Amino acid sequence: MFSHIMVGTNDLDRAKAFYDPLMATLGAGPAAVDGHRIFYFTPTGVFSVSLPINGEPACYGNGATIGFACKDSAQADAWHAAGLAAGGTACEDPPGVREGSSGKLYLAYLRDPDGNKLCALHRMG
Repeated sequence: MFSHIMVGTNDLDRAKAFYDPLMATLGAGPAAVDGHRIFYFTPTGVFSVSLPINGEPACYGNGATIGFACKDSAQADAWHAAGLAAGGTACEDPPGVREGSSGKLYLAYLRDPDGNKLCALHRMG
């Protein structure tokens, strides 16, 4: 459904230092840098971080969450730990199983250094 997702940053070097280890847990290599943006390429899509083109400060979307698919709960935990170690902050409940209308999910939430809300998600069978 999606070709790419892009979030904003106010510090591209800081964003790369945060996202490189985070995305490595999902099998993506270090970011490709293109001037004011960084890109992580995977077989299923592209995740990018950009300095705003309009010159205004980047800000996070209140109510927005970017979700990353994980193959299992161990990968979600590794993702969460890498994010915390790279300067992210925990948000929501601690990583764990949640049950709801969409079934049993393993979720781990973080905010990146710019405040963007991120989630590692494993759909449990």
